[in-house]
Amino acid sequence: MAGPIPIKSAWNFCSDNVAPIAPEIMAAVAAANEGNVSSYGGDTWTDRLTDRLAVIFETDLVVFPVATGTAANALALSTLVPPYGSVLCAEEAHINTDECGAPEFFTGGAKLVGLPTEDGRLTVEQLEGPVNHARAMGVHYMQPHAVSITQSTEWGAVYGLEELRDLGAATRNQGIALHMDGARFANALVHLGCSPAEMTWRAGVTALSFGATKNGAMAAEAVIFFDRARARGFAERRKRAAHLWSKQRFMSAQLLAYLEDDLWLRHARHANAQAARLSEGLGAVPGVSMLHAVQANELFVVMPEGVVTALEAEGFGFYRWTGRVGGEQAVIRLVTSYATERQAVEDFISAAARFGNR
Repeated sequence: MAGPIPIKSAWNFCSDNVAPIAPEIMAAVAAANEGNVSSYGGDTWTDRLTDRLAVIFETDLVVFPVATGTAANALALSTLVPPYGSVLCAEEAHINTDECGAPEFFTGGAKLVGLPTEDGRLTVEQLEGPVNHARAMGVHYMQPHAVSITQSTEWGAVYGLEELRDLGAATRNQGIALHMDGARFANALVHLGCSPAEMTWRAGVTALSFGATKNGAMAAEAVIFFDRARARGFAERRKRAAHLWSKQRFMSAQLLAYLEDDLWLRHARHANAQAARLSEGLGAVPGVSMLHAVQANELFVVMPEGVVTALEAEGFGFYRWTGRVGGEQAVIRLVTSYATERQAVEDFISAAARFGNR
């Protein structure tokens, strides 16, 4: 029995996680691999990282490097939310669908309350009902202690600055923390063309899971608290969760290289540009449309099942998405990265046009 058709390397659009480590970041890890230095974050790389991020975000902050986005999200929420509290998020949020209960585990039992959305973006109006109901129920109901949003969302949508400010004001008025899952933070930032400060603490964000792995790093994320008081206990939680690296210099070196000379922004611009080109090219193919406007580096494409099958047989890699359309139409997800080649994008568009015009 024949196995699955191998995906050609350059044609792999399954995720931005399939991309290699950026050469600049690999070189930084190698450069850090000299001599003996203090462990567990007592190194100059980690000190410099805090200083660098404070400049980038234009404020005093607390930084905790971790290796994975799941650790960043789960540990940030465990610091903000007690075991008897709840977290309001989009139904499609990564914390709700792709982290195997890690937020509930590390919070010690806090409840995730998923709210339906069209493209992963929560609105202030959506929060009012659940918050008011919880307040009315009092001790009988798990009280919301945080709202978690994803920027950009799991559907590739980007919250605008006004939307973020509205959410920040609403959560602040309710005494609720606002957490941002920024696994694709850079992609959203370059789309908006604003400063990191405007997209986070100035808009009311309490804590940020700052992602680098999807944008060229090997394994490097950072949890950033914009209020030192809210970071209390995180260091101990990170250690208890086995996410304090003894050789933390190598994680911090990755993040420093990521930020050096705006590498992170250049990577994100490239990924977004390739996604935009895919959207433009595929939009001209008969029977093909975008499920959502393309704002960052993820595309959700509606196309005939026959075209999808033919693309898979050709050696293109992507994920099929379910639940939005049916019948002879299928939805696939395409994700571009800093390493996506323009020729691969043109190859995909050309193949889709060829199969769509049969």
